[in-house]
Amino acid sequence: MTARLDSVSKFICERGEWKVSNLQLQKILYIAQMLHMGKTGGQRLADTGFEAWDYGPVSPNLYRKVRMFGASPIEDVFYDAREFPQADSRRAELIRVCDQLLPLPPGKLVELTHSSIGAWAKNYV
Repeated sequence: MTARLDSVSKFICERGEWKVSNLQLQKILYIAQMLHMGKTGGQRLADTGFEAWDYGPVSPNLYRKVRMFGASPIEDVFYDAREFPQADSRRAELIRVCDQLLPLPPGKLVELTHSSIGAWAKNYV
């Protein structure tokens, strides 16, 4: 089952104590989505797709929703978000991803998503 983009985005921002920028959110969401797709045979974690932009993969739908924050921390604009139940395996997956990636500086997240063998490099023009 695919989760709402708002639900996954809000979870990441809450886990980051609302100190997460648009760039950070985009990269963490992308990595979480790719890991989830790898585990589930291609099923998306969030109901969004990504495009290859200069600074890496970007969900255009998410970008439009949070672009007004620029490089500042995102505030709660995720009005359609639903909480993940404690027993939801996606919740545990997101906790692991967030705990590993939220401490990293934005530049490191960009570096991670710019792998020369990854999807971004194969699609960036």
